Amino acid sequence: MNANATIYYHDIGDYLTREQKLARIREFGSVGAMLKAGAFTILQPNKHGDWINHRDEGYEELIPLAPERKFDVDTHSVFTAMSNGIKTNRDAWNWNSSRTSLAKNITNTVDFYNTQVDGYMAAKVREPKLEIGAYVGYDSTRFSWDRSQKNDAANGKTYKFNESDIREGAYRPFFKQHLNFYTPLNNCVYRLPTFFPTPKHENMLICVSNGQVLMADCLVDLHFNGDSQCFPLYWYEKREQTEQMNLFDTGEEYVRRDGISDFILERVKELCGPKVTKQDIFYYVYGVLHSEEYRKKYAVNLRKTLPRLPLPEDPKLFWAFSKAGAKLAELHLHYETLPPWKDLKEDSPKAKPSYRVTKMRFGKEGKDENKTAIVYNDDVTVWNIPLEAYDYVVNGKSAVEWIMERYQVTKHKESGIVNDPNLWCDEHNQPRYIIDLLKRIVTLSVETMKIVKALPKMEL
Repeated sequence: MNANATIYYHDIGDYLTREQKLARIREFGSVGAMLKAGAFTILQPNKHGDWINHRDEGYEELIPLAPERKFDVDTHSVFTAMSNGIKTNRDAWNWNSSRTSLAKNITNTVDFYNTQVDGYMAAKVREPKLEIGAYVGYDSTRFSWDRSQKNDAANGKTYKFNESDIREGAYRPFFKQHLNFYTPLNNCVYRLPTFFPTPKHENMLICVSNGQVLMADCLVDLHFNGDSQCFPLYWYEKREQTEQMNLFDTGEEYVRRDGISDFILERVKELCGPKVTKQDIFYYVYGVLHSEEYRKKYAVNLRKTLPRLPLPEDPKLFWAFSKAGAKLAELHLHYETLPPWKDLKEDSPKAKPSYRVTKMRFGKEGKDENKTAIVYNDDVTVWNIPLEAYDYVVNGKSAVEWIMERYQVTKHKESGIVNDPNLWCDEHNQPRYIIDLLKRIVTLSVETMKIVKALPKMEL
């Protein structure tokens, strides 16, 4: 770029249609008129290369959540480990509300893949230069090929799927599904196997994305709450067998390690005394990341980099945010057992209505949308929903609307695979699971915002 160039910038506004943008430009008449009116800002980049929306420079003085190296116990960050959510590159195949349907889909796709491998290896005998991409069948109703599966097939590697590979996971906010966690059929599992090596290993994850945050206690999808980066309370290391120590000696195959660093524990002990625990710090992080003051001040930074943590000078502030974080975690992890919002009403013209869902929609008031009512299905309407329930937003959508969007019957165009959330209800013998979940999420939303609004002012 010419060192003498001057860049003039005018922010026309957010969330405008094309016609609205053009109308605003026409109002100025010309570039000269805009210059005369002082409508332009001269842009200068900062040291990060930000031309507009400069990040707060004081942010770099805060403590990073993420370690520079994975599983770094000597790190000067808050956490010793982190991971993306799982990237399948075949979500329709690998996620499903029905465990039975998922097992059937994966069994069929593995059978097809193994047949392709056997055929390719036989064809290679006749044509040694035959490339795998020229041989395999691209039938989207039977298999979805990724580069790693092509590489495996080219090397003659067959797959073996076991139903023990099926795990429960969080696909989107407050939307659990069954997940095929068989590594060869996923594009990248990242470090999640060290966070949940088996279904019996308990953990909690703080999942962040562009300033958004949500906690999970199970495997999560890459887009669980955006482009999810997950920070664990624990991680698990596979125990090495030696002549002196083996599985018969310990009974445990994995050793639990702390996700919270010793570094941050010592810093917080200096502030709060020796009784503070790493779990207290974990909850403090969750509380701080919900602070509207923190999110507003560092909004640009949070969109461009991973979160950093401020530590207060007053120990009372630490405990206030830690206790708030613990309350938020209780809501967000145990949402399936929360009481339904006390003032909700449920109407049906039938004495025994169906609770199976196809797609929920808002009620109508004349031609306008009425968000105080949700038409659950043709038999049931839920109404008297408080509008403040829509104030709790995760990744651009209210928690209530995540339930409405995700709990619907869908059919994947390419594969023909149907994902029916009603089958989750059937397999768990809970016919009212979805409608009760909708009501519970109203409670979660209202109570979450009460906690957020009550957070103390931070020392930023």
